[in-house]
Amino acid sequence: MAMKRAAVSAVRAFTSSGNPAPSVLARGLHASPGSKKIVGVFYNANEYASMNPNFVGCVENALGIRDWLETQGHEYIVTADKDGPHSELEKHMSDLHVLISTPFHPAYVTAERIKKAKNLQLLLTAGIGSDHIDLKAAAAAGLTVAEVTGSNVVSVAEDELMRILILVRNFLPGHHQVINGEWNVAAIAHRAYDLEGKTVGTVGAGRIGRLLLQRLKPFNCNLLYHDRLKMDAELESQIGATYEEDLDAMLPKCDIIVINTPLTEKTKGMFDKERIAKLKKGVLIVNNARGAIMDTQAVVDACSSGHIAGYSGDVWYPQPAPKDHPWRYMPNQAMTPHISGTTIDAQLRYAAGVKDMLECYFKGEDFPEQNYIVKDGELASQYR
Repeated sequence: MAMKRAAVSAVRAFTSSGNPAPSVLARGLHASPGSKKIVGVFYNANEYASMNPNFVGCVENALGIRDWLETQGHEYIVTADKDGPHSELEKHMSDLHVLISTPFHPAYVTAERIKKAKNLQLLLTAGIGSDHIDLKAAAAAGLTVAEVTGSNVVSVAEDELMRILILVRNFLPGHHQVINGEWNVAAIAHRAYDLEGKTVGTVGAGRIGRLLLQRLKPFNCNLLYHDRLKMDAELESQIGATYEEDLDAMLPKCDIIVINTPLTEKTKGMFDKERIAKLKKGVLIVNNARGAIMDTQAVVDACSSGHIAGYSGDVWYPQPAPKDHPWRYMPNQAMTPHISGTTIDAQLRYAAGVKDMLECYFKGEDFPEQNYIVKDGELASQYR
């Protein structure tokens, strides 16, 4: 069983460093062989929950798996209350077996919470991106972490393309004019451009980055990408993108930069004041990856000075973003809540993926290999 192997591997790693094994070993032995306690953390939909029968990614509709779980004798608790020592999630950490969360309303699973969760075996992300979990602590504790790889990559790539066009065409000021009863073409047109001929660089060219580049090809842009891995030559040729091994050499060439790299210890704060200063003046940035990849205040300052002519994205840190988050109020921004990967189509895909993995878990079977983020005490390569 995958869970058992993860615990055993963690024991070996832990004991080889000279530490005692009992606390880690106990983690794998506490779970009962039958009924499991599963907790899901999703966003509240309130009055919108009943407006679409396929709106499954919210608290009220609980991924559409409640009946399936409960008829098998499992306990399924769903909440949006996730933060702080008195939250609903915190009440259940001590005896849950499985925790499901989403990037759109993430349950931050810290080392402290992992230590408290004596029965916890499995952490599932309904979607992609598991940086809300302390992955090293999860690996050391013998936990399995998995996500529904590929479930919302199309959704995010389409959203990125939309945001690029919104920024390039200076769309939002025109929309605001209509709402405010104004009509001033010059106030929009003086900084509206065509996308054709612009240099677009993606920082990261995994599943989402590649899909974005494919969608940009018909716009006749100059396409660049930086990634730890170079694409297959045939795919690179089909897309028409050029590989840039040196990130800092690529960035100043770009009229538009799109962030498509996971949040790791290496990428946290990657775009700080110094790196942003080296970008082309008037650059446009789209970030649907993770908010913490950017230095928050550095982005505010660059948008205020005009060095960044437009910044758009749906990711913040923390999430939900507090009302006083400075990105809400900085100029030249087209921000939204974290919505790009939670379209109805994406929800149906990641709900089905969660159900499939839970079924494997109950049967003691492995997940699809690409879904693992932590397995047998090892982190997936993108998080190392």
